[in-house]
Amino acid sequence: MTKPQIRPATGAQYSRIHGVGGYRPVRVIPNSEVLEWIDSSDEWIRTRSGIAERRWAGPEESVAEMSVQAAGKAIAQAGITPEQIGGVIVSTVSHLKQTPAIATEIAQRLGCGTAPAFDISAACAGFGYGLGLADGMVRGGNAEYVLVIGVERLSDLTDKSDRSTAFIFGDGAGAAIVGPSNTPGIGKLIWGSDGSQADVISQTQAWDTAFAKPDAINGQGEEQKWPALRMDGQPVFRWAVWEMAKVAQQALDAAGITADQLGAFIPHQANMRITDAMIKALKLPASVPVARDIAETGNTSAASIPLAMERMLESGEAHSGDLALIIGFGAGLVYAAAVVTLP
Repeated sequence: MTKPQIRPATGAQYSRIHGVGGYRPVRVIPNSEVLEWIDSSDEWIRTRSGIAERRWAGPEESVAEMSVQAAGKAIAQAGITPEQIGGVIVSTVSHLKQTPAIATEIAQRLGCGTAPAFDISAACAGFGYGLGLADGMVRGGNAEYVLVIGVERLSDLTDKSDRSTAFIFGDGAGAAIVGPSNTPGIGKLIWGSDGSQADVISQTQAWDTAFAKPDAINGQGEEQKWPALRMDGQPVFRWAVWEMAKVAQQALDAAGITADQLGAFIPHQANMRITDAMIKALKLPASVPVARDIAETGNTSAASIPLAMERMLESGEAHSGDLALIIGFGAGLVYAAAVVTLP
């Protein structure tokens, strides 16, 4: 007797990004304000990071609210309705509830019906991770369109007294719609992790340790200090410059694309010096526009690539149909790179 076989799922042959959108908080934090917290200078901050200002979210600009705003723009650009979305993936390290996933609230607020919705934690590589998952869902037949969001409120995890990190982080949300395509629009994702260096970027303490402290409000001990982000700058810089340039080149090779064929280079906005070093390592022609959104937005982790992508398209630096190399890297240490067609 022949054993029954499972009917295979069938999806689109290829996928691509159909729309992108971003949300930047209203409040601007210039370097002059940061200098009220730490002993430094505007020149030192700009030289070290390339940052002139960053955006910090206000009380009403929650992770969910920023995501909904960014997603609305991406959906409109893609020319679809929320009901057509078959999956919602949210990458964030700053939604401070362990459960439920913030993706479920976002999906409900957008009107995505019963679409599966979940969060991932892949820090600054999170948008790339989400893009890879969305690509697989579309081509595997598990969704026609997938909404990928990178969103952070890193101001909630910033220690204003830490001279090495107080000036770096910003808030914001970026979103993209991934859907079917007649031609390849997302190249092979080169992604991975190096857990041997997990401690070089991390939260200062675990939640259970933080919550176990005496509560000063009740007069039981010292003041509670909220966990923040810490980073060993030099090891991160070396890893990002030398190892991530290799990963970026692997993404180009996997896509069958050379650097001079790119219409844009959109790296995670971590540090302007890292970007410059990667440009040199990749031998990127001067004619290829490079995202430098960090100057006005700071490091927004999972949100940085879609935010920078939106800005390049809106400013005319890059154009719909151009090929762009994207790469994200951060805490974990994790990374993800791919060549994509811009929406």
